[in-house]
Parts: sequence; structure tokens; C-alpha cells
Amino acid sequence: MTDETKHGPAGAESGAETADAATTIGAEAPANEAAAGAGTPDPIAAAQALASENAELKDRVLRTLAEMENLRRRTEKEVKDARDYAVTAFARDLLSVSDNFSRALGALPAELRTSADAGIKALVDGVEMTGRELLKSLERHGVKKLEPLGQKFDPNMHQAMFEIPNADVVSGTVVQVLQDGYAIGERVLRPALVGVAKGGPKQAPAEAAQPEPGAGVDRTV
Repeated sequence: MTDETKHGPAGAESGAETADAATTIGAEAPANEAAAGAGTPDPIAAAQALASENAELKDRVLRTLAEMENLRRRTEKEVKDARDYAVTAFARDLLSVSDNFSRALGALPAELRTSADAGIKALVDGVEMTGRELLKSLERHGVKKLEPLGQKFDPNMHQAMFEIPNADVVSGTVVQVLQDGYAIGERVLRPALVGVAKGGPKQAPAEAAQPEPGAGVDRTV
């Protein structure tokens, strides 16, 4: 028996093992390629995710900027209001002083003022001058006197105390002022106490004579 005959089966087994190994490697190769392909990120999906994140961040930044702008405006308004209306309570108290000056002068009869001696006239002039200076000081701080006489009654600025029948005056017109009113900035510091006319025409003759908008216009096409 030759050596080739003896080692024949062993050589066959070695060849079979080699073939099985090659088959196993060949089967694993597609699986590895599939796994490698599954781990690679999709560039389109990644771009969409980045775009979505960018849009979200942009929206947050815009909202933050809008909130900061609103806060800045509110702060500016609060500072302005604090500056403009800081003297409101003090000015309201000074109005009583101004009223007392007016009452003092109003209580002095006109004939007494003309016939009074130099000392009394000087005193009256001093009271008038003090009252005017007080009003000027209030005006420098934004306090202005209302002028409702002859104006249409405005419930936001006037307080009606009574009605006066008058057929010659448009209804709702202020015809008497009992107490002066004042405003500070855009706010009413104290409404004017007034008497309002009633029984007259609803509007002034000049206003009633005005044609309605578009009246007399030829709309023929």
C-alpha cells in the first residue's frame, strides 16, 4: 500500500473543510455589507433634521427679540409715565390753594376794588399775582387748566352738576363753570364742575347746513 493511498481520505477531508470555510466567508460577506450600509447616515434625512433644528432655533431667537423689544417699550413707557405723572398727587393738593385764591378774589366786590385805597389794591394785586404764578408753576410740570365754557360736554373731562334750559344754545353745551378742571399730560387731574344747556337745537345751524359727504355728487356712470 502506497503513502498516497494511506493519506487519501485525510486529503479529502482537508479539501472539504476548505470548501466549507469558503462557503461560510461568502455567506457572511453580503451580511457584513448590509450591516455596513445600515450604519451609514442618510444625507437627505440629516439635512432635513438640520433644517428643522435651524428653523426652531430661528423661531426661538425671533421670539426672544420680540419679547425684549416689548419689554423695552414697556419700560420706556413706565419711565415716561413716572416722570410725567410724578407730581400728580402734589399738583392735586395745590389745586385747593389755587381755588382759595380764586374764591378770595371772587368774594371782593368790584366797587370795593375800585374805591379801595392803595394798600388794599396792592394786596389784591399781590393775591392775583400769586395765583397766576401758581398756575404757571403747575403748567411747567405739565398741569393745564381746562377751558370747557362754550364747549360740548365731555363726560371724560367734565362733571355736570345741573342743566340750564336755553333754547338758543345747542343742547349739551357747557354754559357755566362752577369749578375749574385741570389735566396733567393725557390724564384728567380734576374734572371741571359745569352747568349744561338743554332744550336747544341738537346741533349748531352751521353744522346742520353742511351737506352730507357725497351729497350733490353726480354718480351717473
